Amino acid sequence: MKLYYSPGACSLVPHILLRETALPHTLVKVDLGKHVTEPGLDYYGINPKGSVPVLELDDGQRLTEGPVIAQFIADQARREDLMPAPGSMARYRVMEWQNYITSELHKSFSPLFNRALDAAAKEVFLASLRKKFAWVSEQLGERAYLTGATFTAADAYLFTVAGWSKVVGLDLSDLAPLQAFLQRVAARDAVRQALVAEGAAQA
Repeated sequence: MKLYYSPGACSLVPHILLRETALPHTLVKVDLGKHVTEPGLDYYGINPKGSVPVLELDDGQRLTEGPVIAQFIADQARREDLMPAPGSMARYRVMEWQNYITSELHKSFSPLFNRALDAAAKEVFLASLRKKFAWVSEQLGERAYLTGATFTAADAYLFTVAGWSKVVGLDLSDLAPLQAFLQRVAARDAVRQALVAEGAAQA
């Protein structure tokens, strides 16, 4: 399989999961500013939406949308720890978190990456996002991960999205459960390997 990614973007989630599952894959870096792949191909020809991630399968089919790709990877690897069995309540709990992160956290960052946003509007968006992260931190409480003691695809997603807080100037340092969670996830071998491969950490 081939993963089209941009360093630090939401494509980090399937990248982490590919390393967690040890599924064979290659990486293709994408410049989202120019919409060109590292080999020099027009990225719109690969994904007309222009966004990452894209997972290209061995037969040439392409999957888009991070949460769907995450489910696919876990299912292909038969890793029910990352994505529990279809039909089980445990799976719906992971999907519940996936949906919350994509709709309430991930998309809430989009305006903050817009350089045209004025300072007053930015503060409004930051305050709203901060409130959501505080709620997530409360839900974590003493739990190791979002749904309990087991690391899932949703945890990889939260880790990735929370990492953007430093880029936009959102201070989450006082949210102790969240910070403990982030440290716990960052210590995982697959996460370290993905971060190093994307140039976000040193080997």
